[in-house]
Amino acid sequence: MAQDLEAYDSIVIGSGQGGNPLSGALAGNGEHVALVELEHIGGCCINEGCTPTKTMVASARVAYLAGRAREYGLSGGVIEKGITGVIDRKRKMVTDFRLGGTKRLESAGVEIIMGEGSFLGPKKLRISLTGGGERIITGKKIFIDTGARPRIPDIPGLEVIPYLTSTTIMELDTLPSHLLILGGGYVGLEFGQMFRRFGSNVTIIERGNQLMAREDTDISDEMIKIFKEDGVQVLLRTSPVRVVKDSDGTIKCTVENPEGEEVISCSHIMVAAGRIPNTDRLNLGAAGVSSDARGYIKVNDKLETGVPGIYALGDVKGGPAFTHISYDDYRVLRTNLIEGGSSTTAGRLVPYTVFTDPELGRIGMTEKEARSKERRILVAKIPMSYSSRAWEAGETRGVMKAVVDQDTKQILGCSILGTQGGELMSMLEIAMIGKVPYTVVKEAVFAHPTLGESLNTLFMSLD
Repeated sequence: MAQDLEAYDSIVIGSGQGGNPLSGALAGNGEHVALVELEHIGGCCINEGCTPTKTMVASARVAYLAGRAREYGLSGGVIEKGITGVIDRKRKMVTDFRLGGTKRLESAGVEIIMGEGSFLGPKKLRISLTGGGERIITGKKIFIDTGARPRIPDIPGLEVIPYLTSTTIMELDTLPSHLLILGGGYVGLEFGQMFRRFGSNVTIIERGNQLMAREDTDISDEMIKIFKEDGVQVLLRTSPVRVVKDSDGTIKCTVENPEGEEVISCSHIMVAAGRIPNTDRLNLGAAGVSSDARGYIKVNDKLETGVPGIYALGDVKGGPAFTHISYDDYRVLRTNLIEGGSSTTAGRLVPYTVFTDPELGRIGMTEKEARSKERRILVAKIPMSYSSRAWEAGETRGVMKAVVDQDTKQILGCSILGTQGGELMSMLEIAMIGKVPYTVVKEAVFAHPTLGESLNTLFMSLD
């Protein structure tokens, strides 16, 4: 009924790393803002992604270093194998971040509505409240930031197995004796190495010919080498066929590879087969908002949908699914809607880091991408063992690789698989932003002994 209709200047659906700062910025600009959140303030990054996983990665690294104490001239430490304390630390970190985000939103004057939103019309939403009941609200502008969730593949028997995802695996109270991970992408790799360091036996299966399908083959091969050194079994060209659970609780996964079928027995299965957008319950059709065949909302380079006044940002719109991209989406909208600018997502650099140990820092073109576009390129590549700082730290695994334009000397991209790979990648990103040719980086004076000076050595390999 009309008297039940509540009006806002802006409604943000989802409190991810784009939606949160956008809500605060709109409220700070004098708007009456409602933020609708189904589960937890902070979205995937704080609750299920970056914050909890990197907290656990840090714990896994401590366990790894403790086991290497004698390599550093120290008495070998004995560390208790288990994850209860790790999970407790993770939960505290997540709770602190979540509460901090809530306080910032409330201080900015944002009204937080806990519940699930679905469209009744282009600017009208029904909110099914978490505590029961519903509210009908309207907004002059609506921003969709509902993110994505793990995709569950259609594998016979999987539906009756208590399988794990990147979310539920972080709530285990017992350590898997043998963890089988379905998928050799970034998520599967981070959790696979992590749980191996906690004490689990780990097997990763991947349908394709290499891990991390978007990366160059030599980078994937180097990652496999590292994982084998860490005791993680990696099976390529291997697909799950069916899953059963024995009466004793053992899970048996039949897989198919070029040699035929075999059975892998394990205690736990984790699904790491990509993600799907959280759009299926938004009733986008009622708003006239279009999505693609996979459910991702269609937007232009200003994050506008086909309906005036409705925008989408973050993972729900497809494209690079990274927290920093979601935050940059917020910056685009803030610039255009509050500051009167004309910002777009077109042509932006997309850096990312895979938080294995060592890290893989990536930005720009890979070698295979540059060659597919018939670019005239030079490829600089050295092992991390060429870095004196890496030797001193006992962290010589991995490689450094950069692709440069042969004619302009501009850096087109890099893959830094090595200790502090994400930080080294960021140095080259700054060079790319400033259009600094590789020849300048090659001759730059960096402090010794640092990892940064290995960039001199990397580009000297082109001489």
